[in-house]
Amino acid sequence: MLEYQAVKDSLNNKTILVTGAGAGIGRTAAIEYAKHGATVILLGKTVKKLETVYDEIVNAGYPTPAIVPLDLKGATEQNYIDMAETIAEQFGHLDGLLHNASELGALGPFEHIDLASLDAIMKVNVTAQAIMTKALLPIMRKAPCASIIFTSSSVGRKGRAYWGPYAFSKFATEGMMQVLADECDGTSVRVNTINPGATRTEMRAKAYPGEDPQTLKTAQQIMPTYLFLMSDESINTNGQALNAQ
Repeated sequence: MLEYQAVKDSLNNKTILVTGAGAGIGRTAAIEYAKHGATVILLGKTVKKLETVYDEIVNAGYPTPAIVPLDLKGATEQNYIDMAETIAEQFGHLDGLLHNASELGALGPFEHIDLASLDAIMKVNVTAQAIMTKALLPIMRKAPCASIIFTSSSVGRKGRAYWGPYAFSKFATEGMMQVLADECDGTSVRVNTINPGATRTEMRAKAYPGEDPQTLKTAQQIMPTYLFLMSDESINTNGQALNAQ
């Protein structure tokens, strides 16, 4: 997908929700979606970071975004239902949903898995995404052409030693995508996963503290895949596990 070149107005009149929009890949995706014409709903747990992204989008002259402060670790199903109702009232429908927010947790041997950490990782990476998607599906079905993107990982496609609950959660993400994509087959909603690959982010630095970040691609460099899946050019792409690199 790296060869894909999005045209300037490819996301005009679309409303796209991005989780983890305050930093890293989520921040870059939100700005890129806005740059290509979308009204972006910025969801994250740190208001200050969301406000910074909001200001950057507005100052660039892109469509004015919206902010939804929400910590996925503590969010309830009612929070997502309320959010869906608010989006329906303000925008009528939702054209795109990028599940970008993820919890890495501590990496280490299987015997060292901590129950509290396991619960937190599964809550953010699996449960929250499932319940949020459930709440948003009705308004996504009202869109002419809607796209759901789950963020996966290479360790969610082939298990790797010491990656523990994070890897489990990404295998679950792939399974959730496949189930939902099969249910949505032939409808106006399509569902896919993206493995961003080794990217210059804080999470990557935490996982690989000895790695030189300058050897990695930036979030900006992997955006073609994210833009492709949100644009109508991917209308026939459903149930696919894509790599951004």
